[in-house]
Amino acid sequence: MRPGQRIRHRAGPPAVVVRAVRGAVQVERDDPEVVDTQTQLLLTEVMRRNGLTAADVISILFTATPDLVSCFPAVAARRLGLTDVPLLCATEIAVPGAMPRVVRLLAHVVTARPASALSHVYLNGAARLRPDLSPAEQVRSDPDRPGGPVAASG
Repeated sequence: MRPGQRIRHRAGPPAVVVRAVRGAVQVERDDPEVVDTQTQLLLTEVMRRNGLTAADVISILFTATPDLVSCFPAVAARRLGLTDVPLLCATEIAVPGAMPRVVRLLAHVVTARPASALSHVYLNGAARLRPDLSPAEQVRSDPDRPGGPVAASG
């Protein structure tokens, strides 16, 4: 390619590329079962909304706010069957006034979808972190069925 030459786009089916998908969930309390269930809900929603399978996931970075210490969020992904996917957990920066009890994820995936068609998922109170990316209808856990998804109006 010469300087000033325009990049040509291929015609045909879309190329499969690496993209990053974000998500977060605010959990009710720092309890291993609650954190695990809510992390599974978050990951399930990210996969469903983006039409992903385990084979599409390259890696996932999980972070948790400093007040969540009862378990590793990555364990929830293993329980969902992501046994061959590299997973990493880290602690978020302890910024004064930041939203408490939040698990975040950054998933690297292969997809034919353009970046504009990806769905970043923010559940429960975490929808306030990115209202520009959170649709009016959110998934939350049903109080009578921990971790069970139900539609909730914005």
